[in-house]
Amino acid sequence: MNNKALWTDRTELLVGKSGLEKLQEATVAIFGIGGVGSYVAEALCRSGVGKFVLVDFDIISLTNINRQLHALHSTVGAAKVDVMRARMLDINPAVEIQAISARYEALNSAEFFAEDYSYIADCIDIISSKVHLIITAKQKNIPIISAMGAGNQLDPTSFQIADISKTFGCPLARVVRKELKAAGISKGVEVVFSGKERNNVTTITDDSAPGRNMPGSIAFVPAVVGLYMAGFIANQILKA
Repeated sequence: MNNKALWTDRTELLVGKSGLEKLQEATVAIFGIGGVGSYVAEALCRSGVGKFVLVDFDIISLTNINRQLHALHSTVGAAKVDVMRARMLDINPAVEIQAISARYEALNSAEFFAEDYSYIADCIDIISSKVHLIITAKQKNIPIISAMGAGNQLDPTSFQIADISKTFGCPLARVVRKELKAAGISKGVEVVFSGKERNNVTTITDDSAPGRNMPGSIAFVPAVVGLYMAGFIANQILKA
């Protein structure tokens, strides 16, 4: 330990100097900086991860304020990746962050893999993009953990980390599992999911994306999913 206090001292007490160095040398790409992804980004930044790539095409809307870390009345209308980047730099001024305000899709996927990633956090809510990202990560042998459905849920204790092949009860996981199986991937993808029955709520139209419906949401559910993902990633980096 240094005589002069550092903001990472408490982390170093837990993981040791070598563990802190592993985190500082890691590069994590987070696709989707919303209710789940904002918590992944902040938790890993506070844990000492040294380099990030943040990917999201969206801007902060008024309806994001109920659950997303970067969403405030003062940030409505700003790009999510830009606001999150500024917040993370305020936590750790030395962190390196590439903020990409773009939608991940099959047609432009190569643009997002210029970096060598230690880990990928998939927090995308568009199924086609999510499935393609998982397949691409597997093809490139990049470790990935994927968030399944966090909407229409009130019970944060129902979530768990499991292989995609072990998921049940989650409509999104069912679709993703089917799509991955069609691509020849039946297991080997870690996900955070809940098998608990969803609350039956009426969706409303997303004001930032006409034609897209929004499920019900609350602050503490996507936060738990994001923190589960961040904890899993950090522990895998420390084990490497």
